[in-house]
Amino acid sequence: MATLKDVAEKVGVSITTVSRVMNGRGAISRETRDKVFAAMKELNYFPNEMARSLGNKSSHLIGLIVPYIDHAFFGILTAAIEEACYKSGYKLFFCTSGGNPNRERELF
Repeated sequence: MATLKDVAEKVGVSITTVSRVMNGRGAISRETRDKVFAAMKELNYFPNEMARSLGNKSSHLIGLIVPYIDHAFFGILTAAIEEACYKSGYKLFFCTSGGNPNRERELF
């Protein structure tokens, strides 16, 4: 799996420059920006969302605990929530509790 460092080395820039390109910050030339995105694509690099959340203090993750997924109501509800999360740039962390209150507390 490619890292931020791999992308920076391929382009010949610093890790900071790659980070700035990814986050749309700082004055970066169009040429450098294009090279960084091309290297990311070539290396099949995807940012680690958990690592990014440490820096910006926002995980963009939403947790959902339902008792059962095979119940029609919870299946439909989960699908609708996941779709809304996706459209809003969030990811859904999903768990089932089996209706066990102790497990629900543990998952929470």
